[in-house]
Amino acid sequence: MKEGWKIKKFDEIIQSSLIGVVKNNKAQSPEFEFRYLKMNNIKNDNGLKEESFAFVNATNEEVEKYSLKENDFLFNTRNSYELVGKTCLYKSDYKKPTLFNNNILRVTFKDYIDPQFVANAFSTASILKDLEKMKSGTTSVVGIYYKSLKNLQISFPPLSEQKQIVAILDTAFEAIDQAKANIEKNIENAKELFQSKLNEIFSHQGEGWEEKKLKEITTKIGSGATPRGGQASYKESGISLIRSMNVHDGGFRKRKLAFIDDEQAKKLDNVTILENDVLLNITGASVARCCVVDKKVLPARVNQHVSIIRLKEGVMNYKFLHYALTTQSNKKLLLGIGEQGATRQAITKVQIENFKIQYPLIIEEQDKLVYSLDNAKLKLLKLEEAYKNKIEGLEELKKSILQKAFAGELTNKMAEV
Repeated sequence: MKEGWKIKKFDEIIQSSLIGVVKNNKAQSPEFEFRYLKMNNIKNDNGLKEESFAFVNATNEEVEKYSLKENDFLFNTRNSYELVGKTCLYKSDYKKPTLFNNNILRVTFKDYIDPQFVANAFSTASILKDLEKMKSGTTSVVGIYYKSLKNLQISFPPLSEQKQIVAILDTAFEAIDQAKANIEKNIENAKELFQSKLNEIFSHQGEGWEEKKLKEITTKIGSGATPRGGQASYKESGISLIRSMNVHDGGFRKRKLAFIDDEQAKKLDNVTILENDVLLNITGASVARCCVVDKKVLPARVNQHVSIIRLKEGVMNYKFLHYALTTQSNKKLLLGIGEQGATRQAITKVQIENFKIQYPLIIEEQDKLVYSLDNAKLKLLKLEEAYKNKIEGLEELKKSILQKAFAGELTNKMAEV
């Protein structure tokens, strides 16, 4: 450890700590008076998400006790395994009181500690490793509680050097974040260019095109079910159960793929997936997302949130159908036929059956269009991969700068200059 630095337990450097106020869903409404900060308002990158706040009413005593102040340190004590332990400093131009909920720990520090210094420290590899060891709970809800957190070892220099480190990191991170924003904008531009080509092809319908309802050109349209017991009944391996999280317009995603055993699969034989089936999400936040099934995950079934669309042989190229369903115009139509419920949107089997698709009658013409779009999509994927590698490189640079900062190396170099 660098000369002049100290190590203390987290409990020794704090002035106060408090778990937030409980306000259940029934006590939350956009019509209520006070903002209510919950775990989803703390971003994965230690920032504060200003949008999507809940609102609550509160007594004068609750407002006095649970209102957040500038530079309050917030720690997410309960969440999923990956997200528990998120942190941020409360910084906001919002003028009215903002309360925080009971999954959040609010901490203030003693006057020899810069809150931003600690916030940066909680992003270092060493502290993240220590927090990992503190996690406890079930598969769905994990906690890091104060009885463990209070013993976390924090190393720090004098306050003046803490502020110097914070200033250096602020400058470096601002440049890195701007570079990332530029790359992400380039990715969006590339996606828009592909979507423009897609829309151009499907809006330029000439002679030889026909319009038919999906039920006229398919042999199957139907969704499945979740096995009895829900997620607890999933297996480590076996027959794939495709859920809405696996279905994306850009392609099938194997991440978080669920598995069921032969007995469970037999009950879902009516939704056995075949190669070249097109999958469409029919409920929830991802409604109308569409992809072609990945043959590598077969044999497979689908749950109730995903519908299989199986084409008649020789009528349409399955990729043509997928591309057609992902155009902006058809996407809007699919979303437009959704039935709005209290919390979700849905597309029914009848609505899918009656959905109209325009296509060239000559299948070779479909093949040509698919070939053109496949090439454009391949270029997009390569470009996205290159951009994502650049973003990963910037993230690694950020980690490297953090490591040097908390090893005292950045301030050493500043002193030498």
